[in-house]
Amino acid sequence: VPIQCEYYALEGLGQLINTIKLVKNNLNPDLEIQGVLLTMYDARTNLSQQVIEEVINYFNDKVYKTIIPRNVRLSEAPSFGKPINLYDSNSRGAEAYRKLAKEVVNL
Repeated sequence: VPIQCEYYALEGLGQLINTIKLVKNNLNPDLEIQGVLLTMYDARTNLSQQVIEEVINYFNDKVYKTIIPRNVRLSEAPSFGKPINLYDSNSRGAEAYRKLAKEVVNL
């Protein structure tokens, strides 16, 4: 589950958790969140760090260690019709997604 490091994203995550509980209770008892990915992290804001702390407090070991930073090149890539690894493979965003891919493969 991707979550932006923003206040309203926390509210949305709360609603998603409730929906997952309903589905789990009524339709699919095996449904589980495999992992939570923190995105659009901005080290300059206290809010980003607070969101990370809240998410880790709730999900513990389900939170991926890789955090995707807010990055201009990541926002630009879709408007050029390219994935970030083709648009700017050396950007911080591309590096973060490569790191995430390795983390997921090694689970």
